[in-house]
Amino acid sequence: MKRILGIAMVLGLISASSVNAQQVKAGKTDVIDLGEGVKLEMVLVPAGKFKIGSPASEKGRSDDETQHEVTLTKPFYMGKHEVTQDQYEAVMGKNRSSTKGAKLPVTRVSWEDCQEFIKKLNAKTNGGYRLPTESEWEYACRAGTTTAYSFGDKITPKDANYEDSKIAKPVAVGSYKPNAFGLYDMHGNVWEWCEDWYAAYPRESVIDPKGPAKFRGLRGGSFYLNGSEARSSNRDSYSPTIRYYGVGFRLARTP
Repeated sequence: MKRILGIAMVLGLISASSVNAQQVKAGKTDVIDLGEGVKLEMVLVPAGKFKIGSPASEKGRSDDETQHEVTLTKPFYMGKHEVTQDQYEAVMGKNRSSTKGAKLPVTRVSWEDCQEFIKKLNAKTNGGYRLPTESEWEYACRAGTTTAYSFGDKITPKDANYEDSKIAKPVAVGSYKPNAFGLYDMHGNVWEWCEDWYAAYPRESVIDPKGPAKFRGLRGGSFYLNGSEARSSNRDSYSPTIRYYGVGFRLARTP
């Protein structure tokens, strides 16, 4: 195992490769009040079709990134930021993060901890919250791009918080520029849990996929890892019970 929206209320099917970045910057955003001034922002991502994975020529590519076409038939909301410590505390009343800070991403949360958070959040709100699937995560991360990162084929310390940034800890969410869908920190900062069981990709086209297996998927890389780990297509996995200082999560929600 390796180390470890869009257009306002678009309900039609869109080809992600043809999404115009200027069109999607002002995606519909829902703001949810969690109490005591703590807000949660969710950005609407349009339905669409894209190629998940990476071409054989991509630097840093791994064998588990087999490129194939994926169709997401329904729009979904994605967290504008990674879940922060103040948001987690507003719902759970506790915080296990190694580096403390209200606007830092919550860390040391297992996949199972995320499910408990989601259960309580859904009870506290109108519901529908969940973790994104790996396909939803990569589609939202790419925001219509086909390059290694949503900002191009190279990463520098001005783009994200990763090993070469020399920060060596999480930073406040929103510290770097967002992608074209208006989502922040999709590259680096902390790993993000996905809903899926981790499994090998198929080679054929698929619709609304979810994987089976033993470990849960992780995406996005982390502050302590090199730049290739933060690529849009990079995958990793952990046991759903593991808590780690470089792992957090981002919410999705079904409209």
